[in-house]
Amino acid sequence: MIRLLSRCALAVVTLATVLACAGATYQLIGTWRDARRFPQRGKSVQVGQIKLNLDCYGQGYPTVILDSGMGVPALGWIRVQPEVAKFARVCSYDRAGYGWSEPGPEPRTSLQIATELNALLDAAGERRPYILVGHSFGGYNVRVFTRQYPNDVLGIVLVDASHEDEEERIDSLLPAAIRERERRDEERNEKLDRILAPLRLHLGIERLEVAAGWDVPGYRSKDLQEEFLYLEQQTKSMHAVESEASAEGQSSAQARAAGNFGDRPLIILTAGKPYDPDSLLTKEDLDRQNDMWINVLQMEETHLSSRGKQIVVRDSGHIIPSERPDTVISAIHEVWMAVR
Repeated sequence: MIRLLSRCALAVVTLATVLACAGATYQLIGTWRDARRFPQRGKSVQVGQIKLNLDCYGQGYPTVILDSGMGVPALGWIRVQPEVAKFARVCSYDRAGYGWSEPGPEPRTSLQIATELNALLDAAGERRPYILVGHSFGGYNVRVFTRQYPNDVLGIVLVDASHEDEEERIDSLLPAAIRERERRDEERNEKLDRILAPLRLHLGIERLEVAAGWDVPGYRSKDLQEEFLYLEQQTKSMHAVESEASAEGQSSAQARAAGNFGDRPLIILTAGKPYDPDSLLTKEDLDRQNDMWINVLQMEETHLSSRGKQIVVRDSGHIIPSERPDTVISAIHEVWMAVR
């Protein structure tokens, strides 16, 4: 019996080793192939000691600058940028470490990011002033940029942008027991992600899921999802995300200190369904969370300008640039027309 169990265990280990080797080989071949399938969108611009990727096209003053959410390369604007380029010059860029950009100095705070963006646009010879568009974490960067370079910003669009108090104030709506459970779950998931994310990457698991059509959002083609995967799964990109996340507290404080936008045109686009259902939350709890996000936190951001207004995109989740790009394009055009 012991001998049989030993043989079974050896067979399992052997099979696991073979599958791991096959997965790693599949990933290596796929990465090699992707490097040839997906050429750089944009151009590399020297900014101090690093090169950043900037992708600009279109004509029309003023120029629109797009800043992505955390973990999202410039490619995240693929459903927005070509349409904006029909009426304005528009630029997206990979923050340091993302996509085609080289890693940058740490900490990766919004102040550091805004400073790099300013230097990037200068080095590329882009014409000032700008309209700034920030999605999610990109909203912090836009707010800090406007504070640092007030003469260079004409108008702003914030797309379901981060609020410096969101975690604390939304969590305060939940019962204490659920808040504690979510805290423990978050700590556990972070530890698991540090272990499992590299394994999923190096063993080709995520690549296989996309190839099989299991992990492709409805608003993306399989080819586009594979391009995202190629950019997002680079080691430097994953490190950049971790670095931005670890400095997010500093970034939120910098955004708060940046103050308001004066009388610049400002549109706040808000996701109508921002939170994923939680099986331990009642419908009333979920409704309170959504109300806090839509009608309190996001509404507060309209007060950043005397000309601020909110548009709630009822049928979109957080990724509005991909789920409802038309609303982003329309908001940009409205601000663009207002400042011409």
